[in-house]
Amino acid sequence: MPQLDTSTWFITILSMIFSLYMFFQLKISNHTYTPAPKTKHFGHLKHFLPWENKWTKIYSPLLSHQV
Repeated sequence: MPQLDTSTWFITILSMIFSLYMFFQLKISNHTYTPAPKTKHFGHLKHFLPWENKWTKIYSPLLSHQV
């Protein structure tokens, strides 16, 4: 029964690991990432509401039918 020759396994595994490392480096270097989101300044935005400076009365419909 012939013996298994393992003398080339080290160089084969080493070259496989190196080629996979180079392959993933090339894949990652070609990937484009989205830019970081910018913060918005909301200090100058003011919405005009007509009831802002006025008092308003809210009448309940249940209270208007009392006798």
